[in-house]
Amino acid sequence: MAVSERLGGLVRLLCLWAVFDAGNPLLFPRESVSREVKELSGLWSFRADKSPTRNQGFQRAWYKSRLIETGPVIDMPVPASYNDITQDPTLRDFIGWVWYEREVVVPARWLTDEGTRVVLRVGSAHYYSIVWVNGVKVAEHEGGHLPFEAEIGSVIREGPAVPCRVTIAVNNTLTLQTLPPGTIQYMSDQSKYPEGFFVQNIYFDFFNYAGIHRPVLLYTTPKAYVDDITVVTDFSDNIGLVKYKVSVQGASTVNMKVTLIDKDGHCVASSNESSGVLKVVDVKLWWPYLMHENPGYLYSIEVRLMDGSTSEDVYSLPVGIRTVSVTSTQFLINNKPFYFHGVNKHEDSDIRGKGLDWPLIVKDFNLLKWLGANSFRTSHYPYAEEILQMCDRHGIVVIDECPGVGIKDIRSFGNASLAHHLDVMDELVSRDKNHPSVVMWSVANEPAAEMRPAEYYFKTLISHTKALDPTRPVTFITDSNFARDKGAPFVDVICVNSYFSWYHDPGHMEVIPIQLNTQFENWYGKYQKPIIQSEYGADAVPGLHSDPPVMFTEEYQKAVLQSYHDVFDQKRKHYVIGELIWNFADFMTLQGITRVVGNKKGVFSRQRQPKAAAFILRERYWRLANETGRLPPWTKYPCSL
Repeated sequence: MAVSERLGGLVRLLCLWAVFDAGNPLLFPRESVSREVKELSGLWSFRADKSPTRNQGFQRAWYKSRLIETGPVIDMPVPASYNDITQDPTLRDFIGWVWYEREVVVPARWLTDEGTRVVLRVGSAHYYSIVWVNGVKVAEHEGGHLPFEAEIGSVIREGPAVPCRVTIAVNNTLTLQTLPPGTIQYMSDQSKYPEGFFVQNIYFDFFNYAGIHRPVLLYTTPKAYVDDITVVTDFSDNIGLVKYKVSVQGASTVNMKVTLIDKDGHCVASSNESSGVLKVVDVKLWWPYLMHENPGYLYSIEVRLMDGSTSEDVYSLPVGIRTVSVTSTQFLINNKPFYFHGVNKHEDSDIRGKGLDWPLIVKDFNLLKWLGANSFRTSHYPYAEEILQMCDRHGIVVIDECPGVGIKDIRSFGNASLAHHLDVMDELVSRDKNHPSVVMWSVANEPAAEMRPAEYYFKTLISHTKALDPTRPVTFITDSNFARDKGAPFVDVICVNSYFSWYHDPGHMEVIPIQLNTQFENWYGKYQKPIIQSEYGADAVPGLHSDPPVMFTEEYQKAVLQSYHDVFDQKRKHYVIGELIWNFADFMTLQGITRVVGNKKGVFSRQRQPKAAAFILRERYWRLANETGRLPPWTKYPCSL
C-alpha cells in the first residue's frame, strides 16, 4: 500500500506540474555569496504636482535634474503612505502625480564589474509608477500592492562619477479600468465649488492611501543567474515529494546543483538537473499553527549554478511540504480537515498608513497567536511579501486576495478591465506561488456579480487563475444574496460576507440565527460547496458601553459575535469550513457620515488594544483549536498564555 501511495503522489504531482506556469517571475531579493542587497529606505525628497492638470512635472521634465531644482521639496519617509505625514490637508486627500527622489552611493565594484547585474526593485507603489535613473526611464508599472523592477547597470555605468539619482513618479488616480476601480468627478458649478474642483469616487471602505508603500532596493546578481524557481509539493506515507523547476537567464548552458536542506542545515535530497522531483524520507510536513505540535516547518531549496567560468549564482528559497484539497464539505491540509478560525486584516496604521512597518507586523503576529487565530485573508489586496514570509514561518494560513474590490460599475467588466485583472493575477500568482501559507486565491471582493457581463468576466478570470496554479482552490468573496450571483458556479469554495443586525435590520440581533441559517442553507443547497463566513461583525467604539446592548457599543459587538458563533457551531459539523471576523483592528476610511474617524469593526483598536470582543474571540478560537486533539498539553489555552 505504501508503494502505491508513493506512486499515486508522484503521478498527482506530475499532473499538477504540467500546467503550473505563472509568468513575470520576480524572486524575492535575498542576499547570498553571489548577491548583495542595498535597501533605500529612509528619507526621500518629495514633491506633489499640484498644478491644475497634475502634469507640470512631465511638461517640465522634473526627472532630468535634481528634484529640489524644480521647486520646493519636503522630506518623505519610504516606505510609507504620504497622506498622514504632514499637516497639509490638501496632501492628505491629494489625487494625481507625486514625485520622489533619492541619490544613492553605488559600491564601486558594482560599477567596475561588467559581469554584475544591478537591479532596482520597488516593492509596491500606488497605483501607477514611472521610474527614472539619472534621467533615463527604466521602468513603468500599472497597479499597486505588487513589486516591479528594472536592470539599471548600463545606465549607472554611463556616468560612474555621478551619484545614482533615482526618481519615481507615482499616481494614485483610480479609473473604471484600474484595480480597485474608481471615477473622477468634476464639480463645475463655481457658485458652489472652486475652479478645477474634483473628487475621486471610490467603491471600497478603506482609505485610499498612496505613495511608495514597500521598500525600494538595489540588488545584484551575476550575468548568469537564477531567474525563477517554482516548487510544488506532495507526500505519500512518510515520503515528501518536492517537484521543482529552475529558470536561468544569461547563459545557454550551466552546471547546476540543487540541494534541499532541513531546518538543522542537513542535506536531505539533491540533484544536478534544472527540474525534477526531490524525495524526502521521514518528511516533516508544513502544518498550520495550532494544528500540529511543530507548525510552520520549512526546508530550503538551495540552487547553486555555475556558467563554466568563475562566476556563480546562489539562491535559497524556503519550502514547506504540504498539500491542499477541497471536498464538497471540507477543506483539507495534508489530508486532514482544516477549519479557518481567523481574521480579516488591513495594511493600515497611524501615521505610516499602508507603509511596511516591522514593529507593527511583529505586534500583529503576536496578537494573532494570542487570539488563537490560525488564518487570515489579505483583504482587499496582496500584502507585503515579508508578511507572507512570517506566515510561512509561524504556520498562519492565508487566503491571498487581489485588489479586485469595489467592482460595481458595468463599465468595469469590459475587455480592458479584464485584461488588467488577468495581468494582476499573473503577477500575484508568480510572486506568491511558493508560499506554503497561501492555500487559496481570491480574485475579487463583493463585485456586482449580478450584472450580465460578470458571468463571462469571472469565468475567464477564475479559469485563468486555476490554469496558473491548479494546486490551490480559487474563490471570490460574495455577499449573502445567493440568487443573483453569476460567478459562484466557477469557484471551489464559497466565501460569504454578511452583516445581519448591522447593515440589515440594524439593532435587531434576534434575526441573526434565522437569517444566517437561511444564508448557509441557500448557498449550500444551490452549489454543494464548502462555505467560509469570510466577513461578519459590528462597529464598536472603544470604551463605549451600554446594557442592554445598543449599536456601536462593545457589548453590542460581543453579542453579535456570540449570535453568529452559535450558528457556526451548528453548521461546521456539516459544510461550513471557516469563520473570519471583520476586522482584526480598526482602520482608516474615507470621511463620511457612517464612519467616525474610520471603520470601528476591529476587535482591536487601531493602536492594537483589545476591545471586549477580542476576549470572546480568543476564548472561542482556543476552544476550537483544542477540539482538534492534536495539540501538546503545554499549548492548551489558557495554560501557556
